Amino acid sequence: MYRKEGDIAGDPGPAGTTAATGLGPLLVSLQLTDSAFPSGFYTLSHSLEGYAQAGAVDPESLPALLADLLLHGVGPADATALALAHRATAAGDPETVVRTDEHLFATKLGREMRQAATRTGRQLLDLGHEVFGRPEIGDYYERVVRREAPGTQAVAAGIVYAATGVPVRQAVAADLFAFCVSFAGAALRLRLTDHRTAQTLLRGAAPVIETTVDAALRGELDDIGATVFASDVMSGRHERAEARLFAS
Repeated sequence: MYRKEGDIAGDPGPAGTTAATGLGPLLVSLQLTDSAFPSGFYTLSHSLEGYAQAGAVDPESLPALLADLLLHGVGPADATALALAHRATAAGDPETVVRTDEHLFATKLGREMRQAATRTGRQLLDLGHEVFGRPEIGDYYERVVRREAPGTQAVAAGIVYAATGVPVRQAVAADLFAFCVSFAGAALRLRLTDHRTAQTLLRGAAPVIETTVDAALRGELDDIGATVFASDVMSGRHERAEARLFAS
């Protein structure tokens, strides 16, 4: 017999949590890291296509490149910004979220990377507000629409995770894993790996993710910034490539 919402134990509450089971935050993390979640990550190669076009990566060097991007690129930049945005959102401090957003945006040197970050961030805020219905997400999305904040993907993710009750450590780890899944998906489409080896690639990245999470959680605003200069060069070349499969 059909029963209306609220009659069944374990129905999601307003913050996206599952009161009876306590699985709400985990389920949010699983949903957001699913490659089917339409945040736009599937359109990005995170500079991998540039490396492939230059002949600077092959199947054997793929794990090392992913580790470098995590430890010296997305970790100290995006993951650190995500943690700061998460804490500021949880504390009801949207102005700090904006400062974090602006700082992260300013550290992205190439036009391609800036556009990728803001396009996916805006999509995440828009869809996140629709799916989870939290005012913190909708309020920040309106700021982005009014051009009061850039709306980078990492900061958007921090807002969504905080608004839905996902703990900050779990949030950073989940977003880094989503990055790795996106990277592996790009490697598949570029024929740098196959489906089985891609899973080995993801498993091998697990300890690197743990190290990156720990560093990101210790970071402050002035620490935000990547030092993967080869990736910036490859991204710049990719912008001018005659044919491109990915947006970054």
